[in-house]
Amino acid sequence: MARKESLNKKEKNFPAQSAEASPRLSGLSGKVFGIIKFILGILLLPFVYSVSGAFVNQFGSVDRAMQSYLWWGGLTFILIYLFVWEPAVIYGWGHKILEAVFSFFKPFVRFAPFLLPIYVIVILLLYGIFSNFFHDAWLLQYALFLCGFTLAMHLVFSSKTIRGNKEDFLKGNYIFGFSFIYIINVGILALGLSFLFKEFSFVVFSSDTYILAREIFYAAFKQLFIR
Repeated sequence: MARKESLNKKEKNFPAQSAEASPRLSGLSGKVFGIIKFILGILLLPFVYSVSGAFVNQFGSVDRAMQSYLWWGGLTFILIYLFVWEPAVIYGWGHKILEAVFSFFKPFVRFAPFLLPIYVIVILLLYGIFSNFFHDAWLLQYALFLCGFTLAMHLVFSSKTIRGNKEDFLKGNYIFGFSFIYIINVGILALGLSFLFKEFSFVVFSSDTYILAREIFYAAFKQLFIR
């Protein structure tokens, strides 16, 4: 009888012990994934630099007057965001559009709103349509300005959303996630500009991105392991 009571006590304590162990395992796995994401994020930083440098180099071959519209678009958003109003509602509309578009593929619904700058894509598509009917320079100027404005909005709010995760161990999710988003977004913009300007080559942009990143990795490897 005493043995039976002892077994019953062990059975009662087992679920409690399992419940205690489960959060510990979950927390441990979360930290492991956080470390992995942190390492991957650090490895992506050279590509963040190289994609930025390659974009600036390629875009520098475009007429300076046209370049200024893209940069002024981005700067205008920053000024409005800092001193006037945070257009989170407009950013949220973009999320809803992409959620509706990719509703057939649930896993991608979670990531698409961050990866794809929907407004930039829509603006480039609309410009491609309307440029067949209007050949005035103002159409391209407005398109570049709005691309700069909406891309800056997308990057700022995506960064803010990812950074808001309080359980992000070592900020690995933020470093990896935002670096990846930035690279994809600049790549999409570069692809779009390659259709707008004959001077802008997406192939050269991609090649320069790879070469710059390779040089950074080689320099780091040489510094660490080759004396």
